[in-house]
Amino acid sequence: MLSYIIRRLLLIIPTLLGITMVAFFVMGLSPGGVGGPLMQGAGGGMRAEEARAIREYYSKRYGLDQPLVVQYARWLNQISPAGFKSTGEGWPRTARFGLKLPDLGRSFSKGRPVSELMLEAVPLTLLLNALTIPVTYAIAIFTGIYAARKRGGMVDVTTGTLFLALWSVPTIWAGVMLIGFFANRQYFQWFPTGGLHDTLADGMQFLPGWTSAGFERGWLLDTLWHLALPVFCLSYGGFAFLSRLTRGAILENLRADYARTARAKGLDERTVLFRHVFRNSLLPLITVAAYILPGLLAGSIIVENIFSIPGMGRLVIDAVYTRDRELVLAETLIAGILGLLSYVMADLLYLVADPRVSYD
Repeated sequence: MLSYIIRRLLLIIPTLLGITMVAFFVMGLSPGGVGGPLMQGAGGGMRAEEARAIREYYSKRYGLDQPLVVQYARWLNQISPAGFKSTGEGWPRTARFGLKLPDLGRSFSKGRPVSELMLEAVPLTLLLNALTIPVTYAIAIFTGIYAARKRGGMVDVTTGTLFLALWSVPTIWAGVMLIGFFANRQYFQWFPTGGLHDTLADGMQFLPGWTSAGFERGWLLDTLWHLALPVFCLSYGGFAFLSRLTRGAILENLRADYARTARAKGLDERTVLFRHVFRNSLLPLITVAAYILPGLLAGSIIVENIFSIPGMGRLVIDAVYTRDRELVLAETLIAGILGLLSYVMADLLYLVADPRVSYD
């Protein structure tokens, strides 16, 4: 078991190399190259000498005048915890191999270290996904089990039709409609249009309660209120698909031999369902769970831009638009790590759900 986990973790390294290599060379070989819009904008309203000086500065500062292979090798050395680092302050500088602090570089479109931008954006995206995953699975499992128990009934037909329609709705259209109806003062205005907090949230107490001015929703409830529409926008497609998957898995296992044997021993239907059938029905859900987190990270790009949430999604859009190499590669690296770790986690969950699974 331990050797299997170590092998899977070691396989993450070449996979990440392939992912970042594709992103790096696609950006470098695209028309205009790295930082194309920024470099082109340097010529607007400037003299030719000034624009040339700015382009030369960016080229030397970020090594854009070197071959792409050399640039990629320098970036790998920069983010690696072990590599070559410069010593001394004079010229020529020397380099020695050893342990060092990984450095994600500096964003030339925002003029700040990439690590600072990531520390601000990643927690917000993870918070959004941490709320979305439990909501998705709770609704999917509850409705899937109920639809399987009432197969062919009104609830089964209604949820099947509704979830099929939800799964077909594009996320960007759903986000615009949610804002247009549920955040619009001409209709319901139940939720805010975007952001994470109210403008007065800094002065609120953490938990909701009564104050001298009346009921105050508090910082926590205010955050959940602002995230309600984004979480639904991220989760509706997931629970619509997983609910039908759960229903199918439950129905298949209800007809299995071990379920009939359990009934023949005198166990009631509820015990057969939850103590025997449901556990075996988790295997397809775990398989799909490995793809849920990468899919949610991709969906966050749309949702965060629609609802003005300053997470990784908005950073991705800005970085791709300006072709900010350091920022794009850092986001690709983090998304790749989270996605690959979710696959490893899915393999471990197989052991919990099914004792027959063994990696020895």
